[in-house]
Amino acid sequence: MSQKSELLFNESKKYLPGGVNSPVRAFKPYPFFVDHGKGSCLYDVDGNKYIDYCLGYGPLVLGHVNKKIVEDITTQLSCGTTFGVPSEKEIQLAKMVVDRVPCADMVRFTNSGTEATMSAIRLARAATNSKKIIKFIGSYHGAHDAVLVKSGSGAVGLPDSPGVPSEATENTILVPFNDKQAIEDIIKEYSGDIACIIVEPIMGNIGCIAPKDDYLSFLRKITSDNGIILIFDEVITGFRIASGGAQEYYGVTPDLVTFGKIVGGGFPIGAFAGKKEFMNMIAPEGNVYQAGTFSGNPISITGGISTLTQLGADFYSSMHDKGEYLRTGIKEVLSDLSIDYTVVGVESMFQVYFTSNDVYNYDDAQTCDVKAFDKYFHNLLDNGVFIAPSQFECGFISRSHNISDLDKTIESIKSSLI
Repeated sequence: MSQKSELLFNESKKYLPGGVNSPVRAFKPYPFFVDHGKGSCLYDVDGNKYIDYCLGYGPLVLGHVNKKIVEDITTQLSCGTTFGVPSEKEIQLAKMVVDRVPCADMVRFTNSGTEATMSAIRLARAATNSKKIIKFIGSYHGAHDAVLVKSGSGAVGLPDSPGVPSEATENTILVPFNDKQAIEDIIKEYSGDIACIIVEPIMGNIGCIAPKDDYLSFLRKITSDNGIILIFDEVITGFRIASGGAQEYYGVTPDLVTFGKIVGGGFPIGAFAGKKEFMNMIAPEGNVYQAGTFSGNPISITGGISTLTQLGADFYSSMHDKGEYLRTGIKEVLSDLSIDYTVVGVESMFQVYFTSNDVYNYDDAQTCDVKAFDKYFHNLLDNGVFIAPSQFECGFISRSHNISDLDKTIESIKSSLI
């Protein structure tokens, strides 16, 4: 029973639209309200315990209430929360990013992934003196107008939300992921007027869709050949699947990259980074405007430093093993059941698609049985396992998850689907 959560939700709806501060947090009949987190688990206000695979939608790669992060943040709090002038820690975290990420010569910190992608696209347009951008159908790059759009293959998109004028998206071109021909056709059609291609190397907001073997290499070559800037949106994959993110993992170096989530260690942050020739165009060094009162906030920066310090070779080896263990266990359980499914994932990312089809793009994902997923989600919740409440989100493993957690999860999945 979740009596307190229900009461809080009814109260919340009086003051917050839909009772939540982000639509992804809403699910029927009402979301549980958290009391605290610890390690791999969340505890709600009714005393229920859940093994957590949402992890704040990705940033908590070390789990909840990491001891070092808490100690470091506590120390920083006694020194101040925001200053409006530079601090040495900003340099320290920037160096850590530059040392890890292949394309990163310089970094600009922002307050969110949305700000990071918005700024990277602005920079790409300025650097190329071109207007149009290419994004992939079903990809999510934040909630700013130019990317809050999806539509048919190869079409100039119409906005997803009221309040976004069509003029704001008239230069946004959408193509299906993992489709080389679609990219070639669009670049030929709009030759000389494309500023950038922005891509999630692994599409993490339509479930978890990995690139085909040479697709990212293809994007790198075709953008280089046509004077188009390649932006990797690594808000999700950055520092999760490898020390240098997806660009290290796949061996493909973009021109610009955007970060969020893990780089703040559980605190609000974003960043974009890239080659000096581009980053030096950012104000005050250059004339491409980007600013923010809380950019480089010492609390978020401290959280990022504390997190990245703990992400060494042993961490990535362990996360690889846990990801393989969980996905293999899920496949074994599902193979004994008469349901359509596809288990996907990379390293510590995973998802179960309720379809028998391979999932390579948005249209493939739309073949899923979302009602079956909804039942699966609620049954898992009843069994003490929390995943994001949407077929089209990604599951995450943290360092705090142990084999006992994974075994219980596999057994809970079996119980949830029988």
